Amino acid sequence: RLLRGRTMETPLLKAPQKRQVTAIIILLILLMLWEVGGMTIKYSVLEERESGSFVANLAKDLGLGLGELDARGARILSKGNQQYLQLEQKSGNLLLKEKLDREELCGDTDPCILHFQVLLKSPVHFIQGELQLRDINDHAPEFLENEILLKISESSQPGTAFPLKIAQDLDVGSNTVQNYTISTNSHFHLFTQNHSDGRRYPELVLDKALDREEQSELRLTLTALDGGSPPRTGTSQVLIVVLDINDNAPEFAKLLYEVQVPENSPVGSLVITVSATDLDTGTYGELSYSFFQSSNQVIQAFEVNAVTGEIRLKRTLDFEEIRSYRMEIEASDGGGLSGKCTVVVRVTDINDNPPELLMSSLTSPIPENSPETVVAVFRIRDRDSGNNAKMVCSIQDHLPFVLKPSVENFYTMVTESPLNRESQAEYNITITVTDLGTPRLKTQHNITVTVSDVNDNAPAFSQTTYTLRVRENNSPALHIGSVSATDSDAGANAQVTYSLLPPQDPQLPLASLVSINADNGQLFALRSLDYEALQFYEVNIEARDAGSFSGKCTILTQVLDVNDNAPEVTVSAFTRQIPENSPEVMVAVLSVSDLDSEENGKINCTIQDDIPFLLKSSLENFYTLVTKRPLDRESKSEYNITITITDLGTPRLKTKLNLTVTVSDVNDNAPAFSQTTYTLRVRENNSPALTRSCPWRSRAASAGRCPVPEGHFPGHLVDVSGTGTLSQSYQYEVCLRGGSGTSEFKFLKPIVPNIQGHSPGPEIEDNANFRNDFGFSIQ
Repeated sequence: RLLRGRTMETPLLKAPQKRQVTAIIILLILLMLWEVGGMTIKYSVLEERESGSFVANLAKDLGLGLGELDARGARILSKGNQQYLQLEQKSGNLLLKEKLDREELCGDTDPCILHFQVLLKSPVHFIQGELQLRDINDHAPEFLENEILLKISESSQPGTAFPLKIAQDLDVGSNTVQNYTISTNSHFHLFTQNHSDGRRYPELVLDKALDREEQSELRLTLTALDGGSPPRTGTSQVLIVVLDINDNAPEFAKLLYEVQVPENSPVGSLVITVSATDLDTGTYGELSYSFFQSSNQVIQAFEVNAVTGEIRLKRTLDFEEIRSYRMEIEASDGGGLSGKCTVVVRVTDINDNPPELLMSSLTSPIPENSPETVVAVFRIRDRDSGNNAKMVCSIQDHLPFVLKPSVENFYTMVTESPLNRESQAEYNITITVTDLGTPRLKTQHNITVTVSDVNDNAPAFSQTTYTLRVRENNSPALHIGSVSATDSDAGANAQVTYSLLPPQDPQLPLASLVSINADNGQLFALRSLDYEALQFYEVNIEARDAGSFSGKCTILTQVLDVNDNAPEVTVSAFTRQIPENSPEVMVAVLSVSDLDSEENGKINCTIQDDIPFLLKSSLENFYTLVTKRPLDRESKSEYNITITITDLGTPRLKTKLNLTVTVSDVNDNAPAFSQTTYTLRVRENNSPALTRSCPWRSRAASAGRCPVPEGHFPGHLVDVSGTGTLSQSYQYEVCLRGGSGTSEFKFLKPIVPNIQGHSPGPEIEDNANFRNDFGFSIQ
């Protein structure tokens, strides 16, 4: 039988395979309204039915098609670890999982409701359910005592009522005690009174006054009947002792005693002390305390001291089991009169129950890159009350998961974002449930969630750019280096193969220079390299995994130079002939170069140390050859200069350049006598016309002497007027002043002028080694 709650007016929507955006929005709104209003499906069954008994067809009641419960992963969840129902997902039938005993499950509670939930996993939805367990009359009434003792004074007036102890019946409703009867007698009849707690209490009413002297005792049979068909019964003997007159009944100081007892109070603890007084004396004034018409729960938990009225604990209390006790205490005097009071014991809760976590479902592994995924569904509970039962549920902060609360303390743990197996392949999640009691108690539940791999990562090289260095003139097939790429995926998704990519510039020979091993990424040179032809080249390499992902890197190969090129020299300007006496003169301008690099291409340029020339370096390996000082043609008229250009490589290579420079004459020398003073001895009376030539020389000639004839003084004079004329030889007539005591002489006239020819100096002959118009040679 299906009992529907007030919210069953909202139909349960089926989950279509495809939804439009509008439909999704409408569905979300309906689901939100559903969660707010709540939905409860209600069923009822008789207790003690056999396991597997049919309860209802859940699919039909939820408006779901055949097999849809199975498709949506429907599960039945019960509070606690006990499962009372089982679901046939294909048929949708809801069956009893085991035989249910209402008295064991619910005790005195009526109606007996067993709560359960229907979980639809895809999409996640909870439906509340109630199973009412209806009572059958499987228990008979039972008195706790086989004999009930009543002491009644003979002075009791007709109409006086004497309450009797009630019978216990574990059934409820109409199956519990409905009526009492008393055996036939002439003094009493039975009256059954209905109390506000729903139970019926029998009272023995005196119809006829008692006479102790006529009959001191009466024995009656009290019978309790339940409402079954046929009814079950229980009996107890009532022993009535007729007492002498006792005109004062005991009276309690208070009719109602209330006390609070912590549930952790030890056995034997004093709960409360009740006190009554009796104005009579003797045995009529002696009081005895006892429980009156108390339930089994009270008798099992408490004891009363008959003399002192102290009520103490017989066993520990449990707030979560019973929260309050109500008991009646009777004070009886020696004359059979009694007074009654009520004691209410309220059990106060202490935080003695840690929270509980009941896992309903757990999904592991979870594929990476998936959107929000349900990882676990669980329920938490705390058997305490108040703040002691309030709970906080959490997981670690740094995890990519989030807890979402649902109804009835159910939680779903879902992924907060798509997971990445390459970042973390396994998560150890600790679900911590903490109550808000004092002290706070907590429960931790550990789960491990693994992440399964999908091919979502491209191979990645350890470097985006590799720089390799090959000496030129290498041998072909030389191993020049390796590249390495890794794929963060796993298994076949992580297998990598290497290949060369074609050059972006089709004019460049990239692929013709190297090869690569597809399996291990080792690189080999295909041919010998020449640094002077190609200093570096670039190769692009691709690493591809088993799927469609690939990674790239660039190989920058630098060809290392060896010293296989001698320096070269180029003469830009050359002055073949240099005038003497000039200040610093630029003789030549030359540039030097070397096709090699670094130390192999560095150049040192030198000339001989013993020549009056100097090499001056300029920018970018330019040199100028200049004179150190003015040259003197008369000292040296020609210079052979060797310029040596040497690189700094290993081994060092050199080139030599030979230049021949001549010094041209300028009129920079005056005629010079071989002596600044000549002493001439001429005889007197010499012949005036006597002449004799002597080859006097200029300062460049030797200082030899010749005899000088009397009367004539030949000389070779050099013009110093600056007109640029060359020296001439003349013969002069010298007039001597004899006897004067001086060496002065006087030129009279030239005798024989002798004009000698002159030559500008030695001409420069062609050098057989000259290779160009400037007149230098390179060796």
